Amino acid sequence: QVRLLESGGGLVQAGGSLSLSCATSGSIFSVNAMGWYRQAPGKQRELVATISSAGSTNYADSVKGRFTSSRGNAKNTVYLQMNSLKPEDTALYYCNAGVRLTAWSRLDDYWGQGTQVTVSS
Repeated sequence: QVRLLESGGGLVQAGGSLSLSCATSGSIFSVNAMGWYRQAPGKQRELVATISSAGSTNYADSVKGRFTSSRGNAKNTVYLQMNSLKPEDTALYYCNAGVRLTAWSRLDDYWGQGTQVTVSS
């Protein structure tokens, strides 16, 4: 069973920083791209950042220059360093991973349970 476990959310004042991490576990052949999405109350889930297995990153315009995503050495962990946080960054942050269970499996999307980030003004 594949699991994605996020950690690192919390409450911070505007202008502060938080770091999120997400680790995959289970019987996995490979992890492809990983990413972070967020969903604020009453809004749709939106992309925050993605990072390929080779380390190429893509960011939402709203977080460019403030957030940085990176992969762990084992490639099955992803991090999100969030600086200069704003109240509008408040949301439930979800980790996403494209996972192949065996060498012949299709690539399937897996999601974590989410970690809350709250930025006070």
